[in-house]
Amino acid sequence: MKVTEYFKENNKTHISFEVLPPLKGGSMEKIFNTLDPLMEFKPPFVDVTYHREEYIYKRRPSGYYEKTSIRKRPGTVGICASIMHRYGIDAVPHLICGGFTKEDTENALIDLNFLGIQNVLALRGDARKFDGKFIPQEGGHEYALDLVKQIQAMNEGIYMDTFIKDGTKSDFCIGVAGYPEKHFESPNFDMDLHFLKAKIDAGADYVVSQMFFDNERYLSFIKKCHSIGINVPIVPGLKPITKVSQLNSLPRLFYVNLPNDLIKEFSKYLDDKEKFKEVGIEWCIAQSKELKAAGAPCLHYYTMGDTKTIRKICEAVF
Repeated sequence: MKVTEYFKENNKTHISFEVLPPLKGGSMEKIFNTLDPLMEFKPPFVDVTYHREEYIYKRRPSGYYEKTSIRKRPGTVGICASIMHRYGIDAVPHLICGGFTKEDTENALIDLNFLGIQNVLALRGDARKFDGKFIPQEGGHEYALDLVKQIQAMNEGIYMDTFIKDGTKSDFCIGVAGYPEKHFESPNFDMDLHFLKAKIDAGADYVVSQMFFDNERYLSFIKKCHSIGINVPIVPGLKPITKVSQLNSLPRLFYVNLPNDLIKEFSKYLDDKEKFKEVGIEWCIAQSKELKAAGAPCLHYYTMGDTKTIRKICEAVF
């Protein structure tokens, strides 16, 4: 079932979760251990992230170091199939530009279509560690917009091989990312909205937001989207702050702002890990309740493997 079809059911706020593939050499048990305790909240779908390759330096017998490309978290497609089989719910694989040629992407879409996976989240992806900026794969897409166009083309039965006539039409529901506080590479907010509108016009069906900690940012984002004709569902992405180190790492890595009231509350418990964590959980609960009351189509939680924290929030909200 398509993600957007769930949003039309009963005008209720749904719940969804996002999980990371385990590191290479890990097993599905880590995913199951994350999701098993959360299934009682009846998520209609679960997102599975995709990670591009990274470079490491391996020492050769000669003593020299060789730059080697590895993918540390493979298995997104298989994980999606396993989630659907185990829980009987939909899985949404992330598709990224980085590290994939257009042909790689087409082949991945064919595999997903064969598996009966109807939803994808189309993302550019992050720059590799140590790269100063995002560098696309040779023969791949530079922007998420181009990825959306390729997926939509396959929905229309158009394949890269021009000799294919009357190709099978896929029926993917396409999600894209949105940024209530602007993508850090956009020169201004209006330009960022312009890029988002282009993805919607190209065929994207819904938006999942970057995490945020001030609901006014999200609500204002919704209004601005509507003002320029973006009328697809916009799902808020949520993550609780549970560690002192995240006060620096989250703004640095995800380019989000932390409200003054939240910082003031956190500052009272910098030397008390449990109290500090409780403040983050309560803030996320308050955020969730307010967004649910405002009619958000779904609350999307970035689990990061912290099942106990996410479960505590869900128990208070749903």
